[in-house]
Amino acid sequence: MRYGLLAAAAIAVAAPSVAFAQDSYETAAPVDGATAPDGTPAFGIEPYVGVMGGYEFFDSENTEAGIPRFPNENLKGTLVQGVAGINVPLGPVFVGAEGNAAKGVEGDIDWQYGAAGRFGIRTGDSGMFYGKVGYQWVNFDRLGEDSPDFHDITYGIGMEVGPKDIGLGGVTGNSGVRLRLEANTFGDFNSFRPMAGLIAHF
Repeated sequence: MRYGLLAAAAIAVAAPSVAFAQDSYETAAPVDGATAPDGTPAFGIEPYVGVMGGYEFFDSENTEAGIPRFPNENLKGTLVQGVAGINVPLGPVFVGAEGNAAKGVEGDIDWQYGAAGRFGIRTGDSGMFYGKVGYQWVNFDRLGEDSPDFHDITYGIGMEVGPKDIGLGGVTGNSGVRLRLEANTFGDFNSFRPMAGLIAHF
């Protein structure tokens, strides 16, 4: 059921935007030089860094990663996360890779770190809708100083919008700061991790 819910969410997010992305691309791309929907070159390398904040809530059930269970309790906590990565635009779509490191601010989580690949579509002036899959490690304050790093596959979906997409055209240009909203899960959908933050593209 959880796989179905995530798949439905991904389709609901991506489906309306695919046609819009294609229309925007066809409108923006001149005959003598292909561009992405925001008018930037359709092909190239786009590095970025960012800071995000959020919350992660782990299921109180046995996991393949070996995270221990606590009767009638769930491991959870708020996080501050740094990310760095590279996008490779391919016309109206893109692929990329990203690394992250997060510190628990309050709750049971001490540190997290990992890496993931991203893939998605580019929409509007500077918008992006994407899916991601990678590998994540997590360490818990709740388990003391000798807590091991538990690790497993991570999945996620998200979106980014830039200044022009939210009515602030001309503030940062085609590159610059974008708002990111993202939701991830750890292992076999053993956690829910909504995050939001600012991403600076170069």
